[in-house]
Amino acid sequence: MITYAPPTAGIAQQLSPFGQQPQRWERKRSRAVRGGHACCGSNCAAGCEPVLIRERTGWGWIDWTVPADGSLPEQPHRIAVFTPIATRPQRLDLRWLARRPGHRIRLGKVTVGSATAVVTALTLVAAALALRHGVPFSIVLPAAALAPLLVEHLPDRLDTRAGENARIVEAEAACRYLQRLAALHAGLVQAAVSSDRYEVRRAVEIGHHQLFDTADLLQRHDTRSASSELIARERLMLQLAVQTRQIATPTQGDAAAARDDRFGGQPPLGPYPPGPRRRPQPSAEHTTLVQPTKE
Repeated sequence: MITYAPPTAGIAQQLSPFGQQPQRWERKRSRAVRGGHACCGSNCAAGCEPVLIRERTGWGWIDWTVPADGSLPEQPHRIAVFTPIATRPQRLDLRWLARRPGHRIRLGKVTVGSATAVVTALTLVAAALALRHGVPFSIVLPAAALAPLLVEHLPDRLDTRAGENARIVEAEAACRYLQRLAALHAGLVQAAVSSDRYEVRRAVEIGHHQLFDTADLLQRHDTRSASSELIARERLMLQLAVQTRQIATPTQGDAAAARDDRFGGQPPLGPYPPGPRRRPQPSAEHTTLVQPTKE
């Protein structure tokens, strides 16, 4: 018995930032380089924090670094997958979690968020105006100290709460593996855009479940200890991508087979259904009388 491998040509594409929108990547890259640190590989100083560009997807998000040479990053820096069975409040929490990362400002040996610095400056101005208008100092001081602390630490609490419904992968080997599955799932999503068949939409849902389960597995184990289960999941995703491609883009032979099934194995006979052929009736002008024969 010979087992033939499924046709995988053109199925697993390399996952690149923003897919078919290179102008969007260039626009975000130029903005990120102006406001942050571009990663230059081994030449970067120890402990540097490279600027990240977040690409939001229907199933989560992908964080990409910005290479200093202007090329595209080879693999994601971080991949997050949302739970596929989120309720409406959970979806709102996940939308908050997928917000664009805030910039950090280095003040000596301390780094603070840009939002915290802005709120601190506004709080000092508001405190000065409040003291000038006779507001007691015992009220102004706690409010001025509490506002920056809330801005600095409250988002982390909200992120922790929303992170219970997401699986975030940051290890290099895990991101490389999840990148391949995300590329296969991107093909499913692209097929669902141009097809309204239930099988294609169901394939996207199954692919989302596979991404979430795989990210959960990679959070708890490394790729070496969970290699057998990871290989099984990748094979399942590949088979799903192949079947979805065959459904969404049938070949000429498949289209002919579908037509044969529709007409019972016979080609269509024309715009009218077949029926008994009626013999032409003679008109009155060409009617001839037949003389009876004498016996």
